[in-house]
Amino acid sequence: MTVDEPITPSAPDPAAAEPSAADLATAAPATAPGLVAFDAPVVAPAERRELGRQRRTLTPRSSHGAWQPATDRPDPIEVLVESSRTRDQELLPLRYERMSASPFAFLRGSALVMAHDLASAPSSGIEVQLCGDAHLANFGVYASPERRMVFDLNDFDETSPGPFEWDVKRLAASIAVAAKENGLDRVGARRAVMAAVGSYRDWMERYSAMSYLEVWYAKLDASELIELLQPSQRRATLQRLQRATGKTHLKALSKLTTEVDGRRVIVDDPPIVQHIEGINIQRRLIDVFSQYRDSLPSDKRALFDRYRFVDFARKVVGVGSVGTRCWIGLFQGPNGGPLFLQVKEARPAAPQVALGRAGAEHEGQRVVAGQRLLQATSDIMLGWATDQHSPTGPIHYYVRQLWDAKGSVDLTVLRPNMFTVYGTFCGWALARGHARSSDSVAIAGYLGTSARFAEAIADFAEAYVDQTERDHAALVRSLPQLIG
Repeated sequence: MTVDEPITPSAPDPAAAEPSAADLATAAPATAPGLVAFDAPVVAPAERRELGRQRRTLTPRSSHGAWQPATDRPDPIEVLVESSRTRDQELLPLRYERMSASPFAFLRGSALVMAHDLASAPSSGIEVQLCGDAHLANFGVYASPERRMVFDLNDFDETSPGPFEWDVKRLAASIAVAAKENGLDRVGARRAVMAAVGSYRDWMERYSAMSYLEVWYAKLDASELIELLQPSQRRATLQRLQRATGKTHLKALSKLTTEVDGRRVIVDDPPIVQHIEGINIQRRLIDVFSQYRDSLPSDKRALFDRYRFVDFARKVVGVGSVGTRCWIGLFQGPNGGPLFLQVKEARPAAPQVALGRAGAEHEGQRVVAGQRLLQATSDIMLGWATDQHSPTGPIHYYVRQLWDAKGSVDLTVLRPNMFTVYGTFCGWALARGHARSSDSVAIAGYLGTSARFAEAIADFAEAYVDQTERDHAALVRSLPQLIG
């Protein structure tokens, strides 16, 4: 199943053009600055801070601490089943089995369940570009285009505009659930949540004093984060970083492929990696890559044109993503060296669905625009495309490099103090992303400088641990029927 051919340009598609500044402004929440006339009035920072502070009268910070399931709360198992109807049915048993492994695994795979819960909770009314799935495992290190290791959010499938506290609550709930699984007691788990939310608050205050350009240029350099660790923690962290820097295209070539008759092909490892026959998938993917090429900026298009398409296979990834269409494509350059691209289905974002908002015109473009807005530095090969000839109807995809010095932390091995420190790094990264996409001054005004917001979020997280455990138990009970 090899093709070894160039990807030829498709007819120009105006809808697939690189998003303009106006497009990105439109994709950002309504509270973010947009393009205005030169003589338009400028709202001073002090006034915007006061407006944020006044939001507390409508939605007190303490109100975020309450969690009680709504009387009409959707059944979590029904939500999972309904969201899986258009997925690859063959892979659904694997999805449910992965989610049933633990309450944290359930939380990872149930962004839509929690989004429905957050939609029924009090809202600050201050919107940002949400990650939409800001749990602990969706942060990590990766190489910037300058090949420096940075720490940031690394999953944007659910990105869309929404109240800033949605991301904070999802991060806090994931910390509380993971802390309990790591053996921390309630006091230790609460301390970890408070530290993460406190980090978010403190860094939002710092970003509120910066210009927008200064915020945009801000990065969390992994080496600088290591310096903040205690000496006893640095060695193990450095080792994890070194493993991440070794996760390159060349490493993927040796791990994922073999040579057959002088050609490189992807090795089958079903059901995780598997060649798929039939329904003309090869020609459809070639068309997808051609559209993807059109979505790239001109310089990256020239880079992509150096490579030739060699082979592809289906690849199962993640927990919540299992069952969505995902492919890996192997390309070879004329001077040697591979390029691995991941083609991943983009579906309507959980916050969009839970808030009853219309989906994006192109869900893949939504993911790419959200990632570029939230991340300090993004994959140079990000793009999007549509499979127009799928038997089930058009499928939106986004495309990125498969392995590009990416790494994540094994949460299960973190000791209590390191677990808490890691949570503060996540709070820091989340604050920087939100500050890029919205008004850090208004958010800082709402948060204030006391621990009141952090206390409320810790209350919420503690209650949501119990909810997650109940939902996980319901999944375990339903597993025989779901995988039957």
